[in-house]
Amino acid sequence: MHTETTLGFLNTSTTRLGKSLRKFMSKTAKRFMTRDLPSEEAARGRRKAQAAAKGGNTSSRANATVTSTGAKARYFNFMTYKLHALGDYVSMIRHFGTTDNNSTQLGELEHCRVEGEE
Repeated sequence: MHTETTLGFLNTSTTRLGKSLRKFMSKTAKRFMTRDLPSEEAARGRRKAQAAAKGGNTSSRANATVTSTGAKARYFNFMTYKLHALGDYVSMIRHFGTTDNNSTQLGELEHCRVEGEE
């Protein structure tokens, strides 16, 4: 259960986090060139080869597709819904209450069941 004091702490913390993330984006993240790990690159190549095999492509064409890929550049994505919604948490807790009894587990398990059937 939240009190006005704990909601105030949460509000202050989310504000500080937002400022820190914006500072990180403007100063730190731009200075580094990040790329896929070799294992991520290999996994992407395997997925492309598997998709090409399913699509009926010849193995030479599938191999050409896999070898032409390289390590993709990766950037910190500040524009996600989770980060966007963070600023609304305090007002939503005040309006709807806490999420103590809510769980996403049932929905996540349903995703697994549906994906397994395909």
